[in-house]
Amino acid sequence: MNIRQLLSLLALSPALAAAQTVSSPDGNVSLTFSLDGNGRPTYEMSYKGKQVIKPSRLGLELAKDKHASNAMQETDLMEGFTKVSHNTSSFDETWTPVWGETKTIRNNYNELEVTLNQASSNRDIRLRFRVYDYGMGLRYEFPQQSTLNYFVIKEERTQFAMTGNHTAYWIPGDYDTQEYEYQITPLTGISEVIRKNRESYGSNSSTTVFSDTGVQTSLQMKTADGLYINIHEAACIDYPTMHLNLDESNLVFESWLTPDAVGRKGFIQTPFNTPWRTVLVSDDARDMLSCKLTLNLNEPCKIEDTSWIHPTKYCGVWWNMIVGTRTWSYTDDLPSVRLGDTDYSKCKPNGKHGATTAEVKRYIDFAAANGLQQVLVEGWNEGWEDWFGHQKLDVFDFVTPYPDFDIKYLNDYAHSKGVKLMMHHETSSSALNYERHLEEAFDLMNRYGYDAVKTGYVGDIIPRGEYHYSQLMNNHYQRVVETAAKHHIMVNAHEATRPTGICRTWPNLVGNESARGTEYEAFGGSVPYHTVMLPFTRLQGGPMDYTPGIFETRLSEWSDNPSYVHTTLCGQLSLYLVMYSPLQMAADLPEHYAKYDDAFQFIRDVACDWDDSKYLEAEPAEYITVARKAKGTDDWFVGGKTNEARRTVVKLDFLDKGAKYDCAIYQDAPDADYEHNPKAYDIVHKRVKAGDVLKIWQARGGGFAVSLKKIK
Repeated sequence: MNIRQLLSLLALSPALAAAQTVSSPDGNVSLTFSLDGNGRPTYEMSYKGKQVIKPSRLGLELAKDKHASNAMQETDLMEGFTKVSHNTSSFDETWTPVWGETKTIRNNYNELEVTLNQASSNRDIRLRFRVYDYGMGLRYEFPQQSTLNYFVIKEERTQFAMTGNHTAYWIPGDYDTQEYEYQITPLTGISEVIRKNRESYGSNSSTTVFSDTGVQTSLQMKTADGLYINIHEAACIDYPTMHLNLDESNLVFESWLTPDAVGRKGFIQTPFNTPWRTVLVSDDARDMLSCKLTLNLNEPCKIEDTSWIHPTKYCGVWWNMIVGTRTWSYTDDLPSVRLGDTDYSKCKPNGKHGATTAEVKRYIDFAAANGLQQVLVEGWNEGWEDWFGHQKLDVFDFVTPYPDFDIKYLNDYAHSKGVKLMMHHETSSSALNYERHLEEAFDLMNRYGYDAVKTGYVGDIIPRGEYHYSQLMNNHYQRVVETAAKHHIMVNAHEATRPTGICRTWPNLVGNESARGTEYEAFGGSVPYHTVMLPFTRLQGGPMDYTPGIFETRLSEWSDNPSYVHTTLCGQLSLYLVMYSPLQMAADLPEHYAKYDDAFQFIRDVACDWDDSKYLEAEPAEYITVARKAKGTDDWFVGGKTNEARRTVVKLDFLDKGAKYDCAIYQDAPDADYEHNPKAYDIVHKRVKAGDVLKIWQARGGGFAVSLKKIK
């Protein structure tokens, strides 16, 4: 095409003439923004010349606010835009996380900022695109202006147009829970599975599946020609959690925000920036696990003194209640409890209460003897007799212990052993009640030397009608984290909204659940590929408190529970590496670890904070192998987890040249199998050096773990 032909084409196509393209620093990822003939913002994205996102629309549909004084409040931010200006820039920094998979993280991108004006309403908005070597983020920005001050979102219309009927690894869109097993289907197979399983989806304590074609992020996909694509969001602050809804006929995903109790999707006051909408892409599955797009799109740390934040290994009074041999409640005498009025001294103990002084002391001794820093205690406080299923507003006060839990003695005893207790605050989803008691509860923790709390949100939310992932509840979870930071308390939130990288800004958020964790192994189990799916999906936003380490995998051998854990014993060891978290639990009972003390040595040894991590091999739902270098040491640990049986070759190229290492390999025995022979394992000791190769067998549903300690 000559220059005259090009100019003629541009004259005939104003949208093309207005297009702006920005590429990643290495040139592999390219994003193009334009306005179509109706002034609708659109973008498209490619990777190494292959289209990843076809032209996709951007915009927000606004709700009619009956309280609005300005009629312009009802004009949608969808079309009729003209471009006012655009700017491109580059950014490159290396920052140091308080804890993490690597000592430092590089944040390197090229940025396109586009300012648009909507003539009919005289409103300005900005669209910001950040393009990385491994993907991109986009967000909407609303400057403060007289014509756009307060507004209500009816729907966010951000689109992600797919290029084909990709393989998708997904869980159904749900306003209240992520505790599902992952499905693997073509995009067009999503609706059939959701319709088929509608009734079973209601078995959780709180579920709200909203569409036959709705899925949750982080959504992992794989194209027919080998591209891995992941859609998620970052920095979800003062905004509802985003899901994706699929237009099956056109293979276009559109954002679907979690509503409030009356169906509104967001109440906004300018100036305001939405969360980032992210697309991660590569032809190497390992990049899905190692790239830090979500973290990089969050703001830097806001806590000036982070010395009190520390990665932690812990055990706790928990698993025996989950399995059913112990209870959270103190007595069976009470048909109901009224906060502050019930006299437990007149009640007969049920004899199965887990959080007794004697039992907790036993766990403290176990932690101290095995190098674990903390002991979680659930069911220590009054109110568990009728905590669930009644939508009680005032269910717990978070400060009053049961008669058989001596809080002062146990904390003094723990500290004398070099151990701390970890607080448990189950809110029963009464967020109003928790906020009312929050300062008093944290003051109690400060008084007794607790520095970490596990929060819980089981059940339907109070305020009634709200969902777990609404704007109001996301603000609540954030308020808890920020209040905890003032008290120098780390937070491990369960049943809360899924994380979106906020732990960079608030690193006292050391863990979340927000997915189907180990507890489900006592409720019927999870498919063996579950733990080689979560790092590609749920862990994209931040670490998960998965609670691994179950050695007695057949629960019927020590309880009346017929379930069994769907991994081998060595598969459980592998999770301390594969399922990254700065908060790792040895979740089984002390007496069970005593029976397999040689295998428990790996849990004693393994770190939970790292200077370096190298993903050696990965494929969604099939296998992951990762090597990690322990923080401040020359020691490495390697973990591998698999779905089907396979042999893994680990090349020790990452070790220091010229050095020798004591190597301990914890591997499935040749006849091991998660279903038929889960506890069969071998431990091999040898000396190795850089360049050596380990060939390791992994059973069906199994895995392996390796410690490599540098010889001084």
